Amino acid sequence: MQQRFAAALADRKANGQFRELHAVEPARPGYVRRNGREILDLSSNDYLGLAHHPALIERSCEWARAMGTGARASRLVVGTLEAHSAIEAKIARFKGSEAALLFASGWQANAAIFPALLSLAPGAAIFADRLVHASIHHGISAAGQRQIRFRHNDLDHLEQLLDERAKGADALFIVTESVFSMDGDRCDLVRLSQIARAHGAFLIVDEAHATGVLGEGGAGLSADLPDKPDLVMGTFSKGLGSFGAYVAGSQQLCDYLVNACGGFIYSTALPPPVLGAIDAALDLVPQMDAERRHLAALADSLRAGLHDLGFDTGASDTQIVPLLVGAEEEALAMSRSLEERGILCTAIRPPTVAKGSSRLRLALSSAHREVDVDALLHGLAKSR
Repeated sequence: MQQRFAAALADRKANGQFRELHAVEPARPGYVRRNGREILDLSSNDYLGLAHHPALIERSCEWARAMGTGARASRLVVGTLEAHSAIEAKIARFKGSEAALLFASGWQANAAIFPALLSLAPGAAIFADRLVHASIHHGISAAGQRQIRFRHNDLDHLEQLLDERAKGADALFIVTESVFSMDGDRCDLVRLSQIARAHGAFLIVDEAHATGVLGEGGAGLSADLPDKPDLVMGTFSKGLGSFGAYVAGSQQLCDYLVNACGGFIYSTALPPPVLGAIDAALDLVPQMDAERRHLAALADSLRAGLHDLGFDTGASDTQIVPLLVGAEEEALAMSRSLEERGILCTAIRPPTVAKGSSRLRLALSSAHREVDVDALLHGLAKSR
C-alpha cells in the first residue's frame, strides 16, 4: 500500500492536484497569521465575522463551565441535554419550520440523511443539480441509488427530465443548494418549489452558504418561501461562526431521522461549548441587517473590479465570488503570487470543481472593508 500511496500522490503532483495542510493562526477579523505575518483572508466562510465575536466566546465559556466540555454520549443514550432541545426549538423558529434536529457537521448530515430517507423508497427517482455538494452525492451513493443530474440551475432541464424519467418511480426527490459554494450563485427556489409541488416531489435544499447571510433576518433563502421545502439542511460553521449543522422540516421528519438516521443515532452529541456559541449566534444573526448589506455591497464592488480587470466571475451574486482561471497550475501560481503580497486566496481545483474550471474562490466577510477589496484588486493587477 505504501507504494500505491506514493504513486497516487505523484500522479496528483503531476496534475497540479496535490493538496497539503498549511497552518494559520487567527488574527483580527478578516485576517489570519501565517509564518508570523498577518495576511488578508479571502478563503474562509466566516461570512459575518462571528467566529471571534465576544458574545459567542462568552456564552461558549459559560456553557462549558455549567455543563462541561462534552455531551458524553449519543443523543439516544444519555447525550441529549436540555440545551440541545432548546436550540432545536430555536432553529425551528428561525427557519419557520415545525421542528429541527442537530447534527455534528454539514458533511455528516448530508451523508447520513439520504440513506435514511431513501430506505423508505428503494424505487425512488432522485433529481439533483449537478453542482450540489460532494456530501450530497456521497449520501445518495451511500443509499445505493443513482441520481439523475440536471444541468446547473437549469430548471427547464429539470422539468424535461421529470417528464422523461419520473414515470414508474415510487417517490420523487429533488435536491439543490440555495447558494452554491463554489460558484456563489443562487437557485430560483420559488420556481423550483412550484415544480416540486406540481410533480409531488420531496424537495431538499442545502442552505449551508445562505444561513445567516441571506433571507429575512439571515434565515436563508428558503425561509422567505410561503411554500417551504420539505427538508432544509444548514450549518453553523459558516455564517454563524461556530460548528455543527441542522435539519429543519416537519416533526414527523425529525422523529423519523432520530429513529433511522445512522449518522445521528451513532454519533456523540454536540458538546456544550459549541451549543453555547450556536445559541449566541442565533440571538445575534436576526439583528445583523447592516452587516448583511455591507457584505452584499462589498461583493458587488469586488465583482465590478474583477470585471474591469477582465476576469470572469460566472453567475455569482452573493458573498462568494469565483475568479475563474481554468488550468490547475495557473490557479496555483495566482494564489501563490497573491500570498506573497499578503492576500490568502486558496486555489480550488479538480475534483472539487470540474476539470478546466480551477479558480480562486473569494469568500468575503462583513469584517472586510473596501480597502481590503482594493488591496486584492491591486494585487491581481500586479500579478498578471
